[in-house]
Amino acid sequence: MSVNGDFYRFDSDRFVKVDYAIAEQLTVADSFLVENGSVRAIQKHFDRFQSSIHSPVEINFEAFAKAVVEILPLEGSWFPRLEYREFQPIGEQLFLRLREAPERTETLTLWSLDESDPRVSPGIKGPDLSACQKLRRKANLHGADEAVILSDEGYIADGALSSIMWWEGEVLCAPDDSTNWLPSITRELVLEIAQQAGFEIQLKRSRPEDLAGCEVWSLSALQGIRAATAWQDVAISQPKRHQSFRKRLSLIAEKL
Repeated sequence: MSVNGDFYRFDSDRFVKVDYAIAEQLTVADSFLVENGSVRAIQKHFDRFQSSIHSPVEINFEAFAKAVVEILPLEGSWFPRLEYREFQPIGEQLFLRLREAPERTETLTLWSLDESDPRVSPGIKGPDLSACQKLRRKANLHGADEAVILSDEGYIADGALSSIMWWEGEVLCAPDDSTNWLPSITRELVLEIAQQAGFEIQLKRSRPEDLAGCEVWSLSALQGIRAATAWQDVAISQPKRHQSFRKRLSLIAEKL
């Protein structure tokens, strides 16, 4: 297996391994963690992937999803990526990249992006992946693990490759629709967990400095919930609730 994983093209009802690279930009992508044959909300990932694709011809998503489930390993940690590439020939536009899961951590540090949001399609996962990976590398150069994208008015929108949430006392908060954030399966699941546990939810506009004293989380399909331990000069609270929510999130995973 290469560093980028094994690459497969979907052909009618099965995957065919390919050994060539495709230079064009991703049209739609979706990734999820597979841990010893268990996945969190895999149908939600299939649904998000399908709803983001606008194809002039009918695509058999049911057969594609079935083939994905059949090829996924039942042992080990994996981070497969579904791919749709609209500029490939009709019938050859769906792909699967089967990758080993990278390192996961429970905490991280944040850095506010010092430029305008560079994303061209913030509501669709895929077209901006390369740009967002560059943003994370820029955060790394500033000694942080993740970049936080801000709106032109300075409000929190998204992490480069994650969603941002925070606690204001007993209230779990997340950016509202006034900023551009990528629809996140993990964000959706965590909000559901919080509601079921009786916590109040609030979607709002906030700047980084408004989060002084708050517990701040970064969410993703790979990492689940990671608690921020530092955010430049923002005096955020040290983590208190993330462990219990990580456990609850892990209980959602189901066997393939």
